[in-house]
Amino acid sequence: MRQLTKAEEEIMQVLWQLQMANVKTIIDTLPEPKPAYNTVSTIVRILESKGFVDYEKRGKGHVYFPIVAKESYSNQSINKLVDNYFQGSFQSMVSFFVKKNDVDIKDIETLLNEINKNN
Repeated sequence: MRQLTKAEEEIMQVLWQLQMANVKTIIDTLPEPKPAYNTVSTIVRILESKGFVDYEKRGKGHVYFPIVAKESYSNQSINKLVDNYFQGSFQSMVSFFVKKNDVDIKDIETLLNEINKNN
């Protein structure tokens, strides 16, 4: 699965949230300043060519929907982050965040509980 640019990921976040949307609806959902219609339309077509979205023809326009699940993309992104910056060690990544971001002990307990549930 290919990585997305920041702009592509922003559009995907909207599509994952809405499930289906035309370009105008995507633009309406984005924060200010709103990008131009042609910019969003181009990004959606790029996402289609990368295999992230598909569309249904509705009247004169298209309604786009994600064909890559958010969870799948998130898993791939996290794995790439761990591999590229933490030599593939999830423990190193968690340790980094604990040291740098003053992670609350309750957050660590919650994380450990989740790990224990899944093992």
